Amino acid sequence: MATDDRTRALADGNEIPLLALGVWQVPDGRECEDAVRWALELGYRHIDTAQAYGNERSVGRALRGSGLARDEVFLTTKFNPGLRDPEAEAQRSLERLGVESVDLYIVHWPQGGPTWAWDGMQRAHERGYARSIGVSNFSVSDLDAVRKVADVPPVVNQVQFSPFEFRRELWEACESRGVALEAYSPLGTGRHLDDPRVAEIAGRLGRTPAQVLIRWALQRELIVLPKSTHRERIEQNAQVFDFELGPDDVAALDALDRTQATDRALEHPWW
Repeated sequence: MATDDRTRALADGNEIPLLALGVWQVPDGRECEDAVRWALELGYRHIDTAQAYGNERSVGRALRGSGLARDEVFLTTKFNPGLRDPEAEAQRSLERLGVESVDLYIVHWPQGGPTWAWDGMQRAHERGYARSIGVSNFSVSDLDAVRKVADVPPVVNQVQFSPFEFRRELWEACESRGVALEAYSPLGTGRHLDDPRVAEIAGRLGRTPAQVLIRWALQRELIVLPKSTHRERIEQNAQVFDFELGPDDVAALDALDRTQATDRALEHPWW
């Protein structure tokens, strides 16, 4: 349940900020460092990276250069299941990030089956490398398979989610199991910003289309991860806590779904 309008308590009791900067497809180096640095300057307190992104070192440099204490920033990274050992890879991530632990460690996708990596994820949690552990791109059946074998159940499932990918059955199943849903690509990597129905709502409310799409997720207590490398857009994307969408606008956005309210994480998995 929400502890305030900017955070949520996970099932394990840890607090997670609802708004995060995602750095998928941001190259390692100055571009990534700038984006993370700007986000932290502008009030973001959650950064989401992954081993597969190849930019953990840049995220770590920006975090150290921010002047913020480590416990002021919620840091997520993800295990690449193309590798073998989640515990060992967590150690390598910590070295690249320059931190003693991450706040959330996620299995990035269910390659090779949903359960094989979970024992290593639990070892990483037990060793203190991650305060919370979760999954990404897991369908309801994948999630249930993990929960069946877990001593420490996943507290997060990060999936592609927006009004256009409104996976209602997946979201409702996660909620009923005490798993918080995280929405990646909430702007459709930019594709959804030009939709005339989103633009109409944004224009009427005096907001940007991105703000409308982010706010739609926040009103469901979803953790939402918009990505940008432009300071102005990073700032705009954070200005989403001072307005609400009305019931008619929420319903209009819900109707944009193209997934038929699926319980699947992706229509066409890439692995």
